Amino acid sequence: MAAKRNYKKEYENYQGKPEQIKRRAARNAARATMVKAGKVRKGDGKDVNHRNGNPLKNAKSNLQVQSKSANRSYPRTKSARKRNPKD
Repeated sequence: MAAKRNYKKEYENYQGKPEQIKRRAARNAARATMVKAGKVRKGDGKDVNHRNGNPLKNAKSNLQVQSKSANRSYPRTKSARKRNPKD
């Protein structure tokens, strides 16, 4: 049996840090931009992808809509950022 996740500790150690809060807010803003443009809607099963892997850059040219499976199918690494064979 797998150990239970300690969500409070995860938030304290990673998700609650100012840098991560800023990045999450930027990802949410990108999604809101695409909703306003009519490209996605709530519950449609689509992700808003940042082409260069930087969630802080929300220029229209850096955003695209992908299925969840496509957007989450390739690894993101610290050294190489996001590696997308299709870009």
